[in-house]
Amino acid sequence: MGFKCGIVGLPNVGKSTLFNALTNSSKAQAENFPFCTIDPNLGIVPVNDDRLDNLTIISNSKKKIYTSISFVDIAGLVKGASKGEGLGNKFLSHIREVDAIIHMIRCFDSDDIQNVNADIDPVRDLDIIQTEMKLADLESIQKRLDKKNKKNFSNDQILLLETALDHINNDKNIDEIHNLYEKKEIDSSGLLTLKPSLYVCNVDEDSIKKGNNHTEKFIKKYGEKDTIIISAEIENQLNSLNDQEKLNYMDMLGIKEAGLKTLTKKGYSLLDLETFFTSGPEESRAWTIKKKSLAPMAAGKIHSDFEKGFIKVEAISYNDFVTNKGWLNSKNNGKMRLEGKDYIVKDGDVLNFRFNT
Repeated sequence: MGFKCGIVGLPNVGKSTLFNALTNSSKAQAENFPFCTIDPNLGIVPVNDDRLDNLTIISNSKKKIYTSISFVDIAGLVKGASKGEGLGNKFLSHIREVDAIIHMIRCFDSDDIQNVNADIDPVRDLDIIQTEMKLADLESIQKRLDKKNKKNFSNDQILLLETALDHINNDKNIDEIHNLYEKKEIDSSGLLTLKPSLYVCNVDEDSIKKGNNHTEKFIKKYGEKDTIIISAEIENQLNSLNDQEKLNYMDMLGIKEAGLKTLTKKGYSLLDLETFFTSGPEESRAWTIKKKSLAPMAAGKIHSDFEKGFIKVEAISYNDFVTNKGWLNSKNNGKMRLEGKDYIVKDGDVLNFRFNT
């Protein structure tokens, strides 16, 4: 499994349309009225990787198994959600379960699609969502810091919660906390405002290549690094085409790559993830791990017994594996390395683990 992303936003911004496009399904309702999504929809999407395709051919593998991303389409949020407005409390509890948040922002004008506000303002819309998340975190922190509950938390956890409380109460940049505490502590806090986030500006067809005044306003405020411009409607249309038709349509529109591929790249970067491979006659498979993972941790992704009984790992870089056309030639040409427990796995490594049972 790769990672789990929750698609959130105000009602009628295109969340369900994007979800259906990404998962190549019609699982999520996409209607022109608020709260058409009530319970979250889950879609597990394989991450296509040309490297795995090549490994499968070289190893003449019977099976090819991509790693995957889980997308969750979560009901639309409204102002007052932290107090139970709309589907507020249910919505906020669903966000706590994801690894990263995809903020879906409406950046298109349309008289045909209802808008919960009087006009289109992507900066204001994101501010509404972030404010509700802050208020929900505030309530959660205050409960946990209550004297009768404090004993259930470590000193480090309490210190993090007190720091977060100070930042929320005094309108400080909450992202600063990522530089003050270990990621493990931050993840265990369950605070919504500390979850990694991507911003998806949903535009119409005319704006897909260069954006529009709405995307310009949003990027001026939040920057380009974690912002993606996508047309959910175009992504949906691409799903109905074969591979060649997709390429032709994307070329006509000036789109370099499909939305899922862009989201995957951004998501992997945001969460510090990378991919290693196993490859042989039975199967070639991609595995997702955290960057700088040690070899035993990577082995544990395959099976816990591999991690417990880890001895050594045979490692070949992807480029060397392809150049030498597989394990045997790579080994004979001195491109296979035998690494121990301290080996830091690199993106694209092709690995074979030795372990005691």
